[in-house]
Amino acid sequence: MNGADRLCDALLVNGIDVCFANPGTSEMHFVAALDHKPELRCILGLQENVVTGAADGYARMADRPAATLLHLGPGLANGLANIHNARRARTPMVNIVGNHATYHRKYEAPLSSDVEGVARPMSDWVASLESAAEISAGVNAAVAAAASLPGVATLILPADTAWEEVAPADPVPATIPAPPGGDPAAISGILEAIEDGLKVALLLDGAALRAGPLETAGRIAAHCGVRLLTPTSVARIERGAGRVAPDRIPYRIEAAEEAMKDVDVLVLVGAQAPVAFFAYPGRPSVPTRPDTRIVLYAAPGADAASALTVLADALGAASAPAPVCVAGLPPRPGDGALTGPDVTAMVARALPENAIVVDESITQGYMFESQSRGCPHHDMLDLTGGAIGIGLPLSIGAAVACPDRKVICLQADGSGLYTVQALWTQAREGLDILTVVFSNGTYATLHGEMKRVGVDAFGVNAGRMLNLDAPRVDWVTLARSFGVDAARATTVAELEPLLETALMRSGPFLIEACI
Repeated sequence: MNGADRLCDALLVNGIDVCFANPGTSEMHFVAALDHKPELRCILGLQENVVTGAADGYARMADRPAATLLHLGPGLANGLANIHNARRARTPMVNIVGNHATYHRKYEAPLSSDVEGVARPMSDWVASLESAAEISAGVNAAVAAAASLPGVATLILPADTAWEEVAPADPVPATIPAPPGGDPAAISGILEAIEDGLKVALLLDGAALRAGPLETAGRIAAHCGVRLLTPTSVARIERGAGRVAPDRIPYRIEAAEEAMKDVDVLVLVGAQAPVAFFAYPGRPSVPTRPDTRIVLYAAPGADAASALTVLADALGAASAPAPVCVAGLPPRPGDGALTGPDVTAMVARALPENAIVVDESITQGYMFESQSRGCPHHDMLDLTGGAIGIGLPLSIGAAVACPDRKVICLQADGSGLYTVQALWTQAREGLDILTVVFSNGTYATLHGEMKRVGVDAFGVNAGRMLNLDAPRVDWVTLARSFGVDAARATTVAELEPLLETALMRSGPFLIEACI
């Protein structure tokens, strides 16, 4: 047995049987070990940011840590944007990063780098091992850190730790501490605020956005007259008819300020206090009023379900009826040239039961959240950290975690081009993913941001940084080149049958919706 075998055993005993990978020379012994570890499924991504985004999607839907295999500092660096998104989503992720052999590092070979230094800004936990004997304990420590934070753990393994021989041993899984619940000391203050007639809102995130905890929160809202809110972007939320639907804090700081202006007390349940995505001239950095009281009841990563149950009992709301969304679909748009809201309305109308919706539509899909409230039950995964290029990879991970569920990826064209190699992995693995590309040939969000920072007009030179139409990308040809069947729609009448056909078939399919 060598260190690579020990690594496989340590991952498997911890319930990690899927690894998203883009390996190199320093990871070859691990790749070789896969031949006699068939229970460990390794999925190849053609670029590391595909790998890390796929691991994020897998862990969000599987509710257990995902693993990646990355090659040295540069390979890790290629995947950092989606590691950042995973960290912001509080996704449990274990990155296994190869390094040069311990005795080779002093020679400053071409791929040498400070791997720990590359990992640290986007990781919650980082460790580098020096021998194969440390691998089991190192993997357990990484898994425990990833699962309990939850967050990103990066374990760095020099190549000689993989080929070094070790004595056979039965692996033992990591011990994962139970997550904390709500803060009992905060409950009296919440109750007092409600009794005093203050405007109270619960800001829900993390595990609080599953159907059961949302129903409990809905009971609190109905009984006590409090508002239910979520952050602008969430890692995962269970939605649809018969479920409680909190209101999202709007992206634009002006709209967020308006939405929060009457909140006297904001209670955090698995959430952080809200903040604007960016600073803007003359605008505040936070949407809450300066005198709004922020109460941390349950920290991010806490057992939000039990925290909400305790709070509901304390407030006398345990038996109150929860307000839920009524079943209903948005009206069919009129025939004609497609717009972003037309596309999302048609997707909402066609949404199958128990679908998983991955949303990286950026500016064009903003209506889907409201259009789909009365749709059949579905999960929705968002871009959490603001680093674009996650939609296509996230859909891979979700489809691998839930092979019996249809995944629908709402993908902006500009951000999709960051990780378009993900289409190849969709095809290779035969994943049941429908990708709908909002194809407008521009970074539309940047046009809006230019105006919001005070630039009301700009010329050709600046415009070349914001537009993608010279030449325009042909998504149908691009998808087919990666092995994914595809078609184009320019009108509502063309989109409707394409959606129907795509949702009836299995395997990957892409629709370029020209808007």
